[in-house]
Amino acid sequence: MGLFKKIGNALKKTREAIARKIDSLLSHGELDDDFYDELTDILISCDIGARLSMDIVENLRLRARKGKLRNAEDVKNELKTLLKEDFAAVEPINIEYPAIITIVGVNGVGKTTTIGKLSSYFKREKKDVTLVAADTFRAAASNQLNEWANRTKTRIIKHAEGADAAAVVYDGISSAKAKGTDVLLVDTAGRLHTKTNLMEELKKIDKVINREYPNANRYTFIVLDATTGQNALNQINSFNEFVDIDGIILTKLDGTAKGGVIIAIQKDYELPVAFVGVGEGVDDLEEFDYDEFVDNLF
Repeated sequence: MGLFKKIGNALKKTREAIARKIDSLLSHGELDDDFYDELTDILISCDIGARLSMDIVENLRLRARKGKLRNAEDVKNELKTLLKEDFAAVEPINIEYPAIITIVGVNGVGKTTTIGKLSSYFKREKKDVTLVAADTFRAAASNQLNEWANRTKTRIIKHAEGADAAAVVYDGISSAKAKGTDVLLVDTAGRLHTKTNLMEELKKIDKVINREYPNANRYTFIVLDATTGQNALNQINSFNEFVDIDGIILTKLDGTAKGGVIIAIQKDYELPVAFVGVGEGVDDLEEFDYDEFVDNLF
C-alpha cells in the first residue's frame, strides 16, 4: 500500500468528522457570521484547539472581505493553503547518521511498540539498528522491546530489571561504535508521577551520550497518542520541563477523529511531527508529510 493511501486510510475518522460537517456547512452557500462561527466549532471539535481554530477562521474571514473567497470551493482551498503555510513554517526533521534517537513519553502511548516500528523503518532504509532497553523501571518494558527485536531481527542491548539506565545506554553506545551502527534507538522510562527521578535519569543518560559519543547526531522524540487529542499537549509541557524535544511521533492516528491535534502541536510548539502511526502492522509507521496530511483532511 502506498504512503498516500496509508495516510488517507489513517485519517479516515478525522476526515469524516471534518469533511462531512464542512461540506454540509458550505452547501448553505452564504459566508456570513453564522458560517464562520460554525466553521470554528467544527475545527475545535477535531482538536485543532480553540485559539488556533479562531485564528484560522479569522484569516479566512479577512480574505473573504478582500474578495478572494467567493464560494464553498474557495473556502476549502484557502483553508488548505492556510494550514500548509503553518506547517511549512516549521523546520522538518532531517536525520543524519550515525544517529542516537532517545524516545520519551508517558506509559501507555505505544512508546515501546513505536520503537519496534522505528527499527523496521530504518532497516527498510538499509540502516543498521541497535535497540537500547533503558526503561529498566517498568517490569515488562525490556521483555516487550526484546519481542520487537526478535520480530524485526534487530540487535538489542538490555540489563536486568532495576539496572541503571545510563549503564545500559553506555553499553549500547559501546556496541554501536564497535559495530558501526547507523541508528541507536533508546527506550526510556515514562513515569511522570516521579518527575525528579526521571529528570535525574535523563540527565545521566544525556551525560553518558555526550561523553561517550560526542560525534553522534542526537535527536529526542516524544511519542504521543493521537486519541488523547488536546491532552497530548499537556504531555509535551511535562517533558519540556527536563528534556529538549526535537520532534513528535504520533501513534494511533488511524484510531481517532482527533487528528487535528497535529496542527495544534506544530503551531503552538513549533515542533515538527517526524513520524505517524498509520496502522497496527510493523511497517505502519511513516514519515510525516504535511501536504498529504492536509490534502487528506477534506
